[in-house]
Amino acid sequence: MRPARFSAVLTAAVFVVALVLAGCTAGHSKASRQSPALPQYSASHHYATAGIHKIKHVVMIMQENRSFDSYFGTFPGADGIPKGVCVPTWRAGKCERPFPDHADINAGGPHGAADALADYNHGKMNGFVVRAHREFVKCQRAHNPGCVGNTGRDVMGYHTASDIPNYWAYAKSFVLQDHMFESVRSWSLPAHLYMVSEWAARCATRVPSTCHTRLKGGPFTPYGWASGQHRATPAPRYAWTDLTYLLHKDHVSWGYYVMPGIDPDCPRPFAVTCPPIGQEPATPGIWNPLPLFETVQQDHQLRNIQPLADFERAATQGTLPAVSWVVPSGTVSEHPPSRVSAGQSYVTGLINKIMSGPDWNSTAIFLAWDDWGGFYDHVPPPKVDANGYGFRVPAMVISPYAKRGYIDHQILSFDAYTKFIEDDFLHGARLNPATDGRPDPRPSVRENAPILGNLVQDFNFRQPPRPPMLLPVHPHTTLTG
Repeated sequence: MRPARFSAVLTAAVFVVALVLAGCTAGHSKASRQSPALPQYSASHHYATAGIHKIKHVVMIMQENRSFDSYFGTFPGADGIPKGVCVPTWRAGKCERPFPDHADINAGGPHGAADALADYNHGKMNGFVVRAHREFVKCQRAHNPGCVGNTGRDVMGYHTASDIPNYWAYAKSFVLQDHMFESVRSWSLPAHLYMVSEWAARCATRVPSTCHTRLKGGPFTPYGWASGQHRATPAPRYAWTDLTYLLHKDHVSWGYYVMPGIDPDCPRPFAVTCPPIGQEPATPGIWNPLPLFETVQQDHQLRNIQPLADFERAATQGTLPAVSWVVPSGTVSEHPPSRVSAGQSYVTGLINKIMSGPDWNSTAIFLAWDDWGGFYDHVPPPKVDANGYGFRVPAMVISPYAKRGYIDHQILSFDAYTKFIEDDFLHGARLNPATDGRPDPRPSVRENAPILGNLVQDFNFRQPPRPPMLLPVHPHTTLTG
């Protein structure tokens, strides 16, 4: 190393350490609104030796279509809705302010890749109302009864503690992450693909090198193959490498749990409403992409994609796999027009089962929402590569080792879940085309992004395991309608 470079690195290291020490006293301050979270060291293995292996079970519960500001914009100490915000509307000279919206059923807005750019509006974060109104008008002109009377205004609404008391209780007692960004600037399918593989692509053949980034709807969407409703075109190929490939190769158990029912998301992500389609573990869907991955098929792991009842049984009996993904049906997903109350009750029931089971003392629950759903958020997402990040979403860490009442201001994305799993169970291996044996042209190795925080900082592995915090499945709320 040259002396000049060494001096620069040393100076930077001292600066980072000083900031970290200063940040330890910051508590729940809003200083992070002015100062972005610090990039993390590349020494993930150093963090991994600090107790991460006390976590034997990682459970990712992914809900649907909410922005951080729409659920936690008024949470004390979080980077919430700034004073004086007023977002332009479709009426010249008029703007819409954030407002408390106690409606149990929300409409949200369009949330495809183009909508993300429009809502972002060159970093102004003010395109939400205009974009939502534009799509609702198109929907009304098509005489869709689901759009009548809705102007798109409700994308500026936010829920309060009394609307979602259980979610706020988890945030107050465990860890709330106020800079968790969707991995990708797009809708549900790319978000779920990134959850399991760190990429969303379209592949010409079954060879990973033929895959190329694809964030929009179209032929790579499994929508038409759900519940046996096949289209004339071939099923999409997901030939690139996903996390289950590394887990299987290292003999790490995993399960992807799907609640049977309906999937309300649309094959065209810019559509506001569409007819629901059936969802089952064995059938590929927008929230269930793993059946179409070549790696899952070749490794004979399709049996690991199971109904939700199997997860509940494993939680009760103490037989959870090392890694679990849990996805809802439309009814309990919180994806508009599903009820917020139904989603909160569903999630509470899952967490209660985990907490009441034998595996609680060695489990980390990562709860998040897959994309912003068109709802307002005020924080411009940082850029990590050509595909992301997307908008902020609500996210929490719930574990017997989670810090108590802690707000994590690190810059995070769903990539941090993969990174944590790799550090805990795979000796720090990455979904890296240069090392995983299945080269593909993905734009970056997301887990290694310098800007990405480390979830280990949300834990205190020196504390004794915290007891369960069981909450009422159907709490009293101020939700209406």
